[in-house]
Amino acid sequence: MSAVVDRLRAAGCVFAEDEALLLVSTAPSAADLASMVERRVSGLPLEHVLGWAEFCGLRVAVDPGVFVPRRRTEFLVHQAVPLTGPGSVVVDLCCGSAALGAALAVLGRPAELHAADIDPAALACARRNVAAVADRLPGGGRVYEGDLYAPLPAGLRGRVDVLLANVPYVPTEQIGLLPAEARLHEARVALDGGADGLEVLRRVAAGAPRWLAPGGHLVFETSERQTPQAVETVAGEGLIPRVATSEEFSATVIVAARPRDASAGDRQ
Repeated sequence: MSAVVDRLRAAGCVFAEDEALLLVSTAPSAADLASMVERRVSGLPLEHVLGWAEFCGLRVAVDPGVFVPRRRTEFLVHQAVPLTGPGSVVVDLCCGSAALGAALAVLGRPAELHAADIDPAALACARRNVAAVADRLPGGGRVYEGDLYAPLPAGLRGRVDVLLANVPYVPTEQIGLLPAEARLHEARVALDGGADGLEVLRRVAAGAPRWLAPGGHLVFETSERQTPQAVETVAGEGLIPRVATSEEFSATVIVAARPRDASAGDRQ
């Protein structure tokens, strides 16, 4: 244990003791431990070395190259929990590893979970994570590969109670400023939000009224700086936004409701 701590500390790992404990407790053998330490020392994110990330009390499968769910995004899940319940239909769009959907399946107990992403590597994790919570979903959990709404079954139109969308929101020119663990080891498609960071959000917001049930909610994370534009974007699509912030999580989340009296075809 002390040798592992020393190696990690020498490599610049700030929480060397905590990381060493996780590595030692996860490695099935001494040889595996040595390999895992080498990968961590080389700069691979700890979660990619372990094969999982802790999120909302769950161990979420995360393979190398897949976006690692951030602790701040737990605040997004907490905002979505009161919006779900028996009979609720949840869609996790831009799902990555489907950490959000899996956490909401446990904490909010919806009836159905549908998750979609464009990245095959992330979807391999999403399938495992959704399968792990499927016994909590009376209507089951399903994972789809494709761009945003494109792969979702047409039968979900107008039925979605909670639309989780952890869209990428880092402006393209700022990707190079991200920590190396994200910049070098996570898929760019999970980080790059376009010129102003809001390009993917605009596409999600444009389709949301057609997929949300009356009174349903789109829930997404953004930066404090982008909040005014993000609010304007969803309001422009006929949704009613409110902003939730957390100092504890250093997070900003927007919850945008489809009015109960609005027609799904209003925005088409």
